[in-house]
Amino acid sequence: MTDLKLLGKKGEKFTIKYLKKHKYKILLRNFNNHIGEIDIIAANKEYIVFVEVKTRQDDTLLPPRFSVDTKQKNNIINTSEYFMRKYKTDLKRRYDISEVFVDKKGDMSINYIENAFIKEDIDIYKS
Repeated sequence: MTDLKLLGKKGEKFTIKYLKKHKYKILLRNFNNHIGEIDIIAANKEYIVFVEVKTRQDDTLLPPRFSVDTKQKNNIINTSEYFMRKYKTDLKRRYDISEVFVDKKGDMSINYIENAFIKEDIDIYKS
């Protein structure tokens, strides 16, 4: 496994700990189909949450959320729609981004962004 993939997996594990601490149940990790992949699918009493995790070293210039472009957002939304058809639920849908930062000592911190994007914002920019 490459260093970047390993870093990404550590960020996902850190995000899962964060979600569990905040009373989310983890449903799936790395859910994928022919359209795309969703890093984490979790749920609480009100929402089913599709989480994109971006893990970076502390010395990055731009916040990791800016690396989730319109195409990736569309892929996440379309993959989530596939998931919703396959696994019926009455929960509301939400799209979050977890920014995980790793400092030079290997310590991690998180900036968790709820409602990072919504379907209506993306539809006008179909790619």
